[in-house]
Amino acid sequence: MIENPANQKKAKLMLLTAMILFGTLGLFIRYIGEIPSSVIALIRAAVGCLFLLVFIRVRKIPLSRTALKANLKLLTVSGAFLGFNWIFLFEAFKHTSIAVAVICYYMAPVIVILASPFTLGERLTPRKVCGVFGALLGMICISGIYRTGFSAAADISGIFFGLLVACFYAAVILCNQKIKSVASYDRTIIQLFIACLALLPYTVLTEYGTPICITPFSLAILLFIGIVHTGITYVLFFSSMKDLPAQSVAIFTYLDPIVAVLLSVLFLGESLTPVGALGAFLVLGSTFFSEQE
Repeated sequence: MIENPANQKKAKLMLLTAMILFGTLGLFIRYIGEIPSSVIALIRAAVGCLFLLVFIRVRKIPLSRTALKANLKLLTVSGAFLGFNWIFLFEAFKHTSIAVAVICYYMAPVIVILASPFTLGERLTPRKVCGVFGALLGMICISGIYRTGFSAAADISGIFFGLLVACFYAAVILCNQKIKSVASYDRTIIQLFIACLALLPYTVLTEYGTPICITPFSLAILLFIGIVHTGITYVLFFSSMKDLPAQSVAIFTYLDPIVAVLLSVLFLGESLTPVGALGAFLVLGSTFFSEQE
């Protein structure tokens, strides 16, 4: 039962920090250099997994082996989806603005809503249907499909990768809905480990023979992404959830795209057109509206 004000205040601060850190990810990817997205995703998963293993070891938090074994199939599938979700996210950051990539990524809840009647047996309510149509209208505004042509081919690729991110992340969400009795830390560690296993052969096959230049600066950013954006951020995120109601968690998650868009404007000089800004408002607003039930 959630009722301790001191715990709630601490949990809100932890969740606020986690969402701000998530929102800075795109900025770090932009400065990482010409490193393939699969390599970035692989290193992020490996470093994040190792960090969390050390964390639970130090805190003496045991792994629930029985629950993990019972949910191994779903954990394996969701872990693989998570790895490829990251690949497409990093590709989206490279091919379009961070703002557009993040807004496309936030189509994931809409995909979950559309898929939930078939995968989870949930009912589509009028509020959720309105949210879906609002988000789709927002995507039309962002994509620029209403014009005679796109302003840049890179934007088309970036939007495509961003929507793939949304699809894969929606698949992760749907898988997680079916995973039962597995603690948050256990689930994340196994999913990151599976992501490593899935990404390793893919990375070797796609990048074999390709020279990859990782400078000391790039390596520092890669380690920062793995430790801070994955390990520490997931610790903060999951630690906060037990002391906050679900609606509070849902509201705080919208800090991620807001921070990402603001940083892209302040540090990278990116901007959304007025119609694109309207589209962003429609996507985020419609998703938030559909969750308030």
